[in-house]
Amino acid sequence: MTVRPILIHPDPRLKKVAEPVTAITDELRATAADMLQTMYEAPGIGLAAPQIGLLKRMLVMDCVKDPDLPARPMVLINPEVVWASESTNTYEEGCLSIPDQYADVVRPAEVRVRWTDLEGAAREEHFTGLWATCVQHEIDHLNGRLFIDYLTPLKRQLITRKMEKLKRERARM
Repeated sequence: MTVRPILIHPDPRLKKVAEPVTAITDELRATAADMLQTMYEAPGIGLAAPQIGLLKRMLVMDCVKDPDLPARPMVLINPEVVWASESTNTYEEGCLSIPDQYADVVRPAEVRVRWTDLEGAAREEHFTGLWATCVQHEIDHLNGRLFIDYLTPLKRQLITRKMEKLKRERARM
C-alpha cells in the first residue's frame, strides 16, 4: 500500500465530474487500498478518488472515531444517494483537499446509498449522523463539488486565497 499525494484546492481536477467505474480490477482494488491508507495517514474519515487525481467514481470512508471500537473501512464504487431525509443536520466539515479550514454545512440528516463493492456486489445502506454527512461530502467530490461551494462567495473566496498561499509555500519547500 502506498500513501498517495492529496490534491489541494484550487485544482481543476477537483471540480470535474468523475467517470463511472466500468470494471473492478486488481488495479482498482490496489488503488482502493492506497486510498484507505492515505485517508488514515492524513488523518481523515473519507477520501474520494478525484482527491488523488483519479477521476473515477470511487470513495473510501471510515467514521469510527472511538479507538476502542474496530475500524470499519468502506469502499464505495459508483455510489448514489437513492433517498435523503427532509430533516437536516449541520456539521462542521473539513476536507483533506482544503487543510485546516472548517465550516458548518447543512445536509440531509439521513441518506440511503446504493453502490458496488470491491467484489462487484450491489450494496445499499442507510446512513445517519457523521456517516451520512461523510458519504454525502465524498459523493459531492465525485460530482466536482467541494464543501466550500455551500458557503457564501466571500467565505469561499477567503478560503481559496488561503489555499493558494499554502500551495505557493509548499512549492517553495
